[in-house]
Amino acid sequence: MPSMAKTNFLLSFSLFLVLFHGSLGLTADRSRQHQGQCQLDRLNAQKPGNRIKSEAGETESWDPNHDQFQCAGVAVVRRTIEPNGLLLPSYSNAPQLVYIVQGRGMTGTLMPGCPETFQESQESQGQGSRRLQDQHQKVHRFREGDVIALPAGVAHWCYNDGKERVIAVTVLDMANSANQLDDMNPRNFYLAGNPQEEFQQVQGQPRHRGEQRTEREPFRGHGQQQCNNIFCGMDTRFLAEAFNVSEQVARKLQSESDRRGNIVRVKGGLQIVMPPSLRQEEQEQGQRGEHRNGLEETMCTMRIRENIGDPSRADVFTPEAGRISTVNSHNLPILRYIQLSAERGVLYNEAMMMPHWNLNAHSIMYAIRGQAHVQVVDHSGRTVFDGEMREGQVLTVPQNFAVVKRSDQQSFEWVSFKTNDNAMISPLAGRTSALRAMPAEVLANAFRISVEDAKRIKFERQETTLTSHRSTRSGSWAEA
Repeated sequence: MPSMAKTNFLLSFSLFLVLFHGSLGLTADRSRQHQGQCQLDRLNAQKPGNRIKSEAGETESWDPNHDQFQCAGVAVVRRTIEPNGLLLPSYSNAPQLVYIVQGRGMTGTLMPGCPETFQESQESQGQGSRRLQDQHQKVHRFREGDVIALPAGVAHWCYNDGKERVIAVTVLDMANSANQLDDMNPRNFYLAGNPQEEFQQVQGQPRHRGEQRTEREPFRGHGQQQCNNIFCGMDTRFLAEAFNVSEQVARKLQSESDRRGNIVRVKGGLQIVMPPSLRQEEQEQGQRGEHRNGLEETMCTMRIRENIGDPSRADVFTPEAGRISTVNSHNLPILRYIQLSAERGVLYNEAMMMPHWNLNAHSIMYAIRGQAHVQVVDHSGRTVFDGEMREGQVLTVPQNFAVVKRSDQQSFEWVSFKTNDNAMISPLAGRTSALRAMPAEVLANAFRISVEDAKRIKFERQETTLTSHRSTRSGSWAEA
């Protein structure tokens, strides 16, 4: 029997490896099936155009058919989960990267073939009880500033056990090779509930607009019982046989009369098996430097989150200008499989992020707080965006388009989702810029200026990423 169990586990885990590695989308494989749709005359900072209310929260989405999202091959959704709210389990046809803007809670990713390592103790059942002992896969704690990686086709759920709302912004990479469906439409497959379609284009609005918001109530049914989870289309007799339960119980899986939406309220709080939050965080931090052996330890215990909101985590910092933190496949290895990364930035007032371009990725920027003036320039020197970006808006900066951000009287905070697991930028000004790397004679002839002016262009600005207007006026520069 032990040998048979081991064989079954290896077969199941081998299937998981095949499915999981399907999310491995190398840059060469990202040859867009919608190539040529990045001929953009104008970009817009977008607010969500679709809102769906649920019992314990709401889901807001941006129109995935908008030109700038079609160019980047992504879809964007923002979910707000109230305290004791549970986002029902679902999976998607594309890899996802989630940023926690606010709040804390717990989430579970259901990896096929991985063991159920969280188990209920027999003592907790009570003496004489015949209740089945619960066991499940690992549950992860999350908090504000966390980035959570979700491979395509892997089911997950989320619960808010805190005292404030959880706000999470998610980018789905529809152009990733893991999406094998015949279109670029984002699809969420719910395992429970009766949720309404989350991504719906706002009717009657041109594609280059997206500011109008519509509200839709959860699906109520029209004359007959209907449902929208994946069990709905299956015969209850098949479900009863598959789960070895009665047809009455099997019918409950179809959630025909459920009107709560995709975020439901848990009465009395969610009682699940998991270690104390502080202890779990310490364990996860300790695992980063541990040596692994065996496939089970490599894949099933792989970290899915990294915090980039903590100021002490900054990769670039200057007291006068701000800070920038990044997460990529080097510090969160699962990103290598889903081919995404993220950047979290803070500009203090009167500060600038140097003009630059993204070498190998599109950048989908979400404004967390404050506002900033942003300019984006295409290959022909046209300004395709020149305006203010404010809290809650999304702006796509296509690959190789030049971009500059500058805050004024208030600070600006943002998170950028990048369509490459090791996204890189190339500054246009500063100590590590392309112009700094050129000989002064080349610059002098290229711009028809003197060699002395060329040297000033090369050497006057010593910062690399961030600069402060205040420090420039005072005659000193903030090193960053």
